Amino acid sequence: MQSALDFPDLLRLIDERSTAFRAAVATAPDLDVQVPTCPEWTLFDLVQHLGEGRRAWAATIAAGPDATAKCAPQGDPAAPREREALLAWLAASTRQLLDALREAGPDRGCWTWWGKSQSPQTCSAVARRQLHEIAVHTYDAQLTVGAPQPLPDEVALDGVEEFLSTICTTTVAWPHEPAAVDYHATEGRSWRNWLSDEGARAARLPAPGTMPATGTAADEDPDAADASLGGTANELVLALYGRIPLDSLKLDGNRRLFDQLVAWDPER
Repeated sequence: MQSALDFPDLLRLIDERSTAFRAAVATAPDLDVQVPTCPEWTLFDLVQHLGEGRRAWAATIAAGPDATAKCAPQGDPAAPREREALLAWLAASTRQLLDALREAGPDRGCWTWWGKSQSPQTCSAVARRQLHEIAVHTYDAQLTVGAPQPLPDEVALDGVEEFLSTICTTTVAWPHEPAAVDYHATEGRSWRNWLSDEGARAARLPAPGTMPATGTAADEDPDAADASLGGTANELVLALYGRIPLDSLKLDGNRRLFDQLVAWDPER
């Protein structure tokens, strides 16, 4: 599944979500407050994770398609503890990432950890993954300061699709009975994830009740999923990333399938 967002939009939204993340951090009474959705981290830890991660991806993009692993940035300053300096360091991390992506362009190859998924190993796919990691962590930061906001619609809709393409697809065999799982956004978009001994594949459903041209459906009824999850695109993204419970959404069919999906960790 290709992104519904083009490369300039991905870069614009990375910048926007990064700005929203910094705005949340700026209002926190204390950087040592615990992050409810990442309980092992303080807010400072979350900022450090986001900044160091963006610098590492900037270095990886700059290394070019011949890189064989994620690159560590060389000579970058550590995250400072003082708030204003920390926010400036975080803004510089975002600039490094965006500069590297602009310099490389969308089609250049890049090392990624998702080589067995449906997402390509290109800078455009890296930008897409970066957008959604930043977007979810922006929600984390906003929740921490008591002001959670839903993801923008264009981010949330693309976020469901990117999660399915990158996280939920692989050529590694599904270790359980073959199944089909659907995801329905109230905004009018749906996706299907097929699970079999050939791995896991996903596609957007072209219209309610219809099937895409490729894929293997459930054995008994080719038009019926074994389980489905429904809600707004924002709710689906937050549930997929474990930020809200699955049971807070509309869940139909075999609930155990979602437990198996959460527990499954195929080598990528």
